[in-house]
Amino acid sequence: MSDCIFCKIAAGEIPSVTLYEDEDFRVIFDIAPASKGHAVLLPKAHAANLFELPEETAAKAILVAKKVGAAMMEVFGCDGLNVLQNNGEAAGQTVFHYHMHLIPRYAGDGVGISWKTGSADMDALKVKAAEVGELIKKAERK
Repeated sequence: MSDCIFCKIAAGEIPSVTLYEDEDFRVIFDIAPASKGHAVLLPKAHAANLFELPEETAAKAILVAKKVGAAMMEVFGCDGLNVLQNNGEAAGQTVFHYHMHLIPRYAGDGVGISWKTGSADMDALKVKAAEVGELIKKAERK
């Protein structure tokens, strides 16, 4: 997409610090990091979110995240690594080009990636589980 900033970064049209690149992905350091070493994995082909990615690209994204994340943990000496991916505005997505955050975590760093827990209605969840299962079966029959 000609107006997508992440397409331009992934294509090398906008300068960035790249820590990994192959024919399908570019991984760059985030210019507004949540922690030291925060990186963003970008597919070179545009897809707004996970659900628009071709299956092969989605599968490769997690393999790239694993490879790059492991190297980042060693280089930065962090205590953990968040692998974070948002889909849709309500989920916190602000740039509508699929991307995955690789966020090094350090003990006591205060980075606030958390949510408030609630309680589950198990009977209602059983109904929803059946509905999800039926949709998956229907999609697999196509």
